[in-house]
Amino acid sequence: MDLKIIQQQAESMQETLVNWRRHIHMHPELSFQEFKTAQFVANTLRDMGLEVETGVGKTGVVARLGEGSPVVGIRADMDALPIDEANDVPYKSQNPGVMHACGHDAHTAMLLGVAKILSELPERPAGEIRFFFQPSEEDQDVEGKSGAMRMVEEGIMNGVDKVIALHVDSAMESRKVAVNDGWASAAVDSFEATIIGKGCHGAYPHTGVDPIYLFAQVVNAIQGVRSRRVNPTKGAVISIGSVHAGAANNVIPNEVQITGTIRSFDDETRDELWKGLEAAMEVARALGGDYRLKFERGYPAMYNAAEVSDVIRGVTTDVFGDDGLIEHEVGMGAEDFSYMLQAAPGAMFNLGAKYDDKDRPHHSPVFNIAEDMLPVGVTVLASAALRLLEDGGA
Repeated sequence: MDLKIIQQQAESMQETLVNWRRHIHMHPELSFQEFKTAQFVANTLRDMGLEVETGVGKTGVVARLGEGSPVVGIRADMDALPIDEANDVPYKSQNPGVMHACGHDAHTAMLLGVAKILSELPERPAGEIRFFFQPSEEDQDVEGKSGAMRMVEEGIMNGVDKVIALHVDSAMESRKVAVNDGWASAAVDSFEATIIGKGCHGAYPHTGVDPIYLFAQVVNAIQGVRSRRVNPTKGAVISIGSVHAGAANNVIPNEVQITGTIRSFDDETRDELWKGLEAAMEVARALGGDYRLKFERGYPAMYNAAEVSDVIRGVTTDVFGDDGLIEHEVGMGAEDFSYMLQAAPGAMFNLGAKYDDKDRPHHSPVFNIAEDMLPVGVTVLASAALRLLEDGGA
């Protein structure tokens, strides 16, 4: 199939893609609360004549096109973040305190565009394409499960041979594509700890056990985990994100409360970081105090299958030339698409979406994206899905 035709159709949809993206952006919904977004998605898909299932993974939507094998899945996430938007744009969030500050509005709009183009093709390779509109990538429910976890548990990946997705990048040149083989995002775990001492008057520290002093020693021990316990060739991070202690300048408190995040790629390193953190906390006991430590296991690392990354690279260069593809530096962010990649080989690529010369990081009140990249995402996703079908899912 001539992929230039897919590109032409995608470019002709620019106005529609922008309208979809802006509608979703103006009406953001938090994780597992994407009721109106899901309804909009489902109605739009039904207007295309697609078979649609709603309420998947609580608030997710699944659509199917074609039948038989192979089966190729394409995923977009729909949830927003608890952030007040600071951008002065006509499509600013109309839901105070909630904002699409990570690009999920664009992901959803682009996957709708893919569905429209593929559903209108006069001929397609044999097989089925499944469109996964996923809730709650940014958060988990009371059982600690994200949208991808819920949807996978409910069987959306049954029979899927390959699965693909994209993520916009507000710091990368617009309309450029980047994809790598192997580890593409980190596993993420979190921890909460309480360092316990014995409070006393600040003028008489010898009568108590100062937990702030204990914390200072524990911090040094935690920093040593990465540098002295983990293989230096392995990616690993332990970061303390919050510290809370005391309420008066002349009172040594009873305890210090801390929280933090742990990032890694492979399971061996992940386990070593956990063990190292536990050992670092033991310093508090050695100095006369105590501690409590609670781990919360999060998303696993995301692994891009080389054979699928190759397809994404191939369709990108076939349509946009070698200049359309750029090098991608793997980071330690986390992504629950990893659960789908554990169920079937696949890959996620990054799509450049730099808006202007300002710094507009993800998860910030000034996050924004260039909308000229929307047809590029549609083109690459649709083209990669067709090529995977042509290849028989192999």
